[in-house]
Amino acid sequence: MALTLRTLTPDDLHDFQRVVDAAFLNDVREDRLDRYGDLFEPGRTHAVFDGDEMVGGGGVQTREMTVPGGGPQPVAAVTSVVVKPDHRRRGVLTRVMRGQLDDLRDGGEAVAALWASEAAIYGRFGYGLAAEFARLSVPKNAAFHPGVSLGGARVREVPRDEAMPHMRDVYEALRPSRTGWLSRNDAQWGHHFADEEHDRGGLSAYKYVKHPEGYAVYRVKQDWQERGPRGELHVREIAALTPEAYAALYRHLLDMDLIGELKFFTASDDPVLHLLADVRLALRSRSDSLWVRLVDVDRALAQRRYGSDVDVVLAVSDGFCPWNAGRVRLTVKGGEATAQRVDDDPDVELDVQALGAAYLGGTRLTSLARAQRVREITPGSLNALSHAFLGDHEPHCPEVF
Repeated sequence: MALTLRTLTPDDLHDFQRVVDAAFLNDVREDRLDRYGDLFEPGRTHAVFDGDEMVGGGGVQTREMTVPGGGPQPVAAVTSVVVKPDHRRRGVLTRVMRGQLDDLRDGGEAVAALWASEAAIYGRFGYGLAAEFARLSVPKNAAFHPGVSLGGARVREVPRDEAMPHMRDVYEALRPSRTGWLSRNDAQWGHHFADEEHDRGGLSAYKYVKHPEGYAVYRVKQDWQERGPRGELHVREIAALTPEAYAALYRHLLDMDLIGELKFFTASDDPVLHLLADVRLALRSRSDSLWVRLVDVDRALAQRRYGSDVDVVLAVSDGFCPWNAGRVRLTVKGGEATAQRVDDDPDVELDVQALGAAYLGGTRLTSLARAQRVREITPGSLNALSHAFLGDHEPHCPEVF
């Protein structure tokens, strides 16, 4: 039977959630099918049907993402992209991506972003690896270097009800300057810090730390050994308005009794490495986080700011969204950009996946050239373009959506 694609309605939530659970090999829990109702945007969710059976789909959350120098900009936060196990390798995912990107082209966001369950999937749909996160592990009582100031403010453990309004204020104050951070509505705040038993993965309930200029949220994994307690402190999020507040929050967590080690999925340039007196105490590994797709190259390039002036003609290829293909003159003056379609000879050739990878300023176009994803035609143009794209800090998304 032929596969068909349609946009969902509110009545499709439960069926869609069952498909999501099946695709991620989770047990279907009928008692939690309503849980994602406040996150579900049916008019922005597509599903593929084999006859009357829903066999795959994908949705979009309407959010903002901070881009280099441009502050928060609209982003299509792509989520719950799934195919049932017995319908894979039959073109279901391609149908979902086709419907989603066609809809975005017609008046939607210029940029889409997602977290990939498997890194090999989304490149063929034009998504590029734009940000990474670090798995960080630091032993208890790790000392800071001499001269680190913790300020004089008190750090307190507080109940969730007291912590949440403060957390939202701090987050909103920081978000316009933190590349990769997303807007959060009430439902997204609730989902990010969901704390039912099945959310905990064997760890404790969330514990909340409040500083006048920041906050931290963590869970604990108990581990009682013959030589004493060696529990793990798993940080969910740390945010601070000042370096002193950031150091004070880390110091509070590192000095926690009954803990042997702090673990954190954090920004790849988290300053804790440089706070430590012995940098080797911080064990780190990196993995991909945000994948970015420019749905409308011209609009997307103009939405962010750049680190230096540049005037280059890009020959852009895009096999999945051919409306992006062609030659674009990117002109940057004083950090602000214009993108104009031209017939001029190109200075740099690249595909839309490379542009997505470089878009948040964390992936160098010169590195992509060495990987044969970008080709310089006019000598010197690539270095200038790569420098212009770089951000002031590594992009980071502190939540999976």
